[in-house]
Amino acid sequence: MTTTLPDWNTLQPGDALPALDLPPISRLALALYCGASGDHNPIHVDSDFAKSAGMPDVFAHGMLSAAWLARVLTNWVPQSAIRSLDVRFAAITHVGERITCTAKIAEKFELEGQRCVKLQLATANQDGLTKLTGEALVAWN
Repeated sequence: MTTTLPDWNTLQPGDALPALDLPPISRLALALYCGASGDHNPIHVDSDFAKSAGMPDVFAHGMLSAAWLARVLTNWVPQSAIRSLDVRFAAITHVGERITCTAKIAEKFELEGQRCVKLQLATANQDGLTKLTGEALVAWN
């Protein structure tokens, strides 16, 4: 987690933030997320339940992927600089997939005297299949 903002004057649209490469998604990670989030939906941890619902196996919580995208941001700026984070789910994230989270500056502007950047965010698996897309707004005081 960072505690200082990057130099706004050097940022340009198209600049990429450092990517976040995650280890393969494990059943343990899903169980730990259940406990941490309070989301105990059995479709994420119980293989029999997931199969009875027509899924091949358990799969990651959508909000876990959103949390990874937030981590990309907090690795770059302090949490207090993040004004918004919006995500859209594109595909299920399965056990064993390796997820990479990316972000790039889409726009740089001033709004009511505050310097801002809009970022485009995404998660994708090892085959390049997009799982989650999003947008964030970061502001400098």
